[in-house]
Amino acid sequence: MASQAPPRIFSRQRRIAGLRRARVRQAHRDAARYILDDMVEDVLDRLEFIRLAPKRVLVIGDWTGTLALSLRGAGSEVEELDVATLDEEQPVTGAPYDLIVSLASLDRVNDLPGALLHLRNALGEDGMLIASIVGAGSLPHLRRAMLAAEPDRPAARMHPLVDNQAASALLQRALFKRQVVDSRSLTVSFGTLKRLVSDLRDQGLGGTLASASPPLGKAALERAEQAFRKAANDKGRVLESFEILTLTGWKD
Repeated sequence: MASQAPPRIFSRQRRIAGLRRARVRQAHRDAARYILDDMVEDVLDRLEFIRLAPKRVLVIGDWTGTLALSLRGAGSEVEELDVATLDEEQPVTGAPYDLIVSLASLDRVNDLPGALLHLRNALGEDGMLIASIVGAGSLPHLRRAMLAAEPDRPAARMHPLVDNQAASALLQRALFKRQVVDSRSLTVSFGTLKRLVSDLRDQGLGGTLASASPPLGKAALERAEQAFRKAANDKGRVLESFEILTLTGWKD
């Protein structure tokens, strides 16, 4: 009996287009990049803690180039790929790697179990995967604002996200050994909903759903902004949170 194809939730074409726009936006001095900066710093801290010195490394999704630069400085041979050059739902070429790092990428893959299995197969003996994604506890104020914008018939505008329990099960399903999933919260202050949306676009984190909803009208945008501002503190700032999940697993 043939296996059933995974549902098409995300559009690879929209992901690539969003990444290209983000790279153009990064030319501006005030462009946001704190999600990847946080993920890169975390990965480097983990590698230093476990004293891992991988010879061959594949870095996926770090369009800043910071992680590859640091790893090359430590003596690693590093290959860099992104969604425009790597289809994570297909086998990975160039294997085997001692370490594969995926940043802010796997949370927008239709066949996530298959993608994790392909990454595991690309690892050498005792190779390690570190994958950081934006997790299910992220952007609660934005989610409430989107519901308030269209109270009668809210369109699908927010991505489904993976939680800690599901991530652990996915690593097990992909046959990783000694798998660990942990999370941390990154809190960012915003004065307006518009600035939050701009930050997401700066970082290539805009909408990539396969079924794109029409843009919000003026009245809906005003309802969303009002709902967002209800969460403001006494300084008029909304403290929005991103949950960062880090999936770590070894091949053997």
